[in-house]
Amino acid sequence: MTEVRWGLLSTARINGSLIPAIRASKRGNLVAIASRDGAKAQAYAARWEIPHAFASYAEMLRSDVVDAVYISLPNHLHAEWSVEALKLGKHVLCEKPLALSVEEVDRMAKASKESQRSLAEGFMYRHHPQTKLAGEWVSDGRLGEISTVSGVFNFALNDPDDIRLNSDFGGGSLWDLGIYPVSFAQFILRSPPVAVTGQQSLGDKDVDETFAGLLRYPEGELAQIASSLRTPEHAHFVVSGTEGQLEIPRPFVDMDKRFKMVFHPKHGDSTEVEVRDKDPFLGEVEDMNAAVLDGAPNYVALQESRDHIRTVQALYQSAQDQRVVHLNNRTKA
Repeated sequence: MTEVRWGLLSTARINGSLIPAIRASKRGNLVAIASRDGAKAQAYAARWEIPHAFASYAEMLRSDVVDAVYISLPNHLHAEWSVEALKLGKHVLCEKPLALSVEEVDRMAKASKESQRSLAEGFMYRHHPQTKLAGEWVSDGRLGEISTVSGVFNFALNDPDDIRLNSDFGGGSLWDLGIYPVSFAQFILRSPPVAVTGQQSLGDKDVDETFAGLLRYPEGELAQIASSLRTPEHAHFVVSGTEGQLEIPRPFVDMDKRFKMVFHPKHGDSTEVEVRDKDPFLGEVEDMNAAVLDGAPNYVALQESRDHIRTVQALYQSAQDQRVVHLNNRTKA
């Protein structure tokens, strides 16, 4: 193989970000789209100039047209169709959250291992140079000993029928938005938390429209995370250490040069940090291309994704039970 033949499993809006990335990648080729509606698949294929259109997900997965699929279905379908794709010999890039329970993640990981096909969670921001640079600053000790991190991701959801407000579909602000600062905190602190406390504000449809959490890590570091589907779009992340603070005004979306990171040192003036720009969706496509063609490990490992899901489950449990929830970090995927 010299290229990865990609198929899109669903016609979700986010595909519009991945399609240009696949086409910009040197070793990827977009060849197929699948929908439960054959006419919709044909129209989508014509609009985006995709060679093959399939009238069902299963039909595309059973074909020999694609090597890898991007799954952008509603959250509650991620595990089911990832497992099906893996069993049928396809590599899988699944949009975040990878699943809605640890049990689902373990089932997906087992299917990946048995089929010898790659499976990765689509956290595109992790592949941007800004995120990687922030991690390097922490690893290199530029910020000293990290004490706290804080992150927020908000977005105003005005459509009452949006699936992100449907609890049966894995809706809620924490699954949709809050999982971003949860994952960034885990990336920076190189570990899942050992204990979490969560608070939520439920909307008319009994999903968390606003969520806030406090997370404690193995060395005593603390993280504050918040998400909301009720306020205008806003995202921010801050890493604080004994030698300074790194402020990231746009940590998850629109990570271009208009929003530079700012370093606030222990002594001296604050300075802007230059960051090389790159399409984060291109980064995750190239990562999967390398996994398929070169056998390289995926950058966002399944153990990391499993810990993302464990942490979110623990936060929801805490909010429901009104107590601190402790995580057993000895459990591995």
